[in-house]
Amino acid sequence: MKTPFANRAEAGRLLAERLVALKLPTPRVVLALPRGGVPVAAEIAEVLNAPLDLVLVRKIGAPMQPELAVGAIVDGETPELVINHDIARQTGADREYIDDACKRELAEIERRRARYLANRPRPDPRGRTVIVVDDGIATGATAIAALRALKKRGAARRIVAVPVSPPDTVERLEKEANKAAAEQAAEE
Repeated sequence: MKTPFANRAEAGRLLAERLVALKLPTPRVVLALPRGGVPVAAEIAEVLNAPLDLVLVRKIGAPMQPELAVGAIVDGETPELVINHDIARQTGADREYIDDACKRELAEIERRRARYLANRPRPDPRGRTVIVVDDGIATGATAIAALRALKKRGAARRIVAVPVSPPDTVERLEKEANKAAAEQAAEE
């Protein structure tokens, strides 16, 4: 499928232009979903002069179909788990399967935290406009998990910036993010 962007950096620059036009309140922080979201988010953070960090979320893949998201988990004091119950039911992902997958994915999040972030201080989302960035969203499970976790962590406003996403996923994201986020995702 051909996208309207030459690469992720160009997609980030175009998204940044749209975000500037929204006149988002400060303070802001840009959080990338690794790995694909990082080059998109880097462009946005530079244009908005906002700190860039990662939000570590892992997809819970369906049995025998690991690319199909049954759900997603994001770490934190209380890990945030999002389950698509229809997909779980259709693929036979029962509670035991999901619990085992969560343990594996939380361990992978910890491994990535140590590798990517080490012990450096991280921006606190509390009271800030948080822009969650990925290079594309299919089911929305990872973005929704991130948005819910950020809400619990006190983010004042949650925006999703993504260059490509199916319309039905945009509708799901509208329920989790602020209206500007849904407009941003829908316009892209």
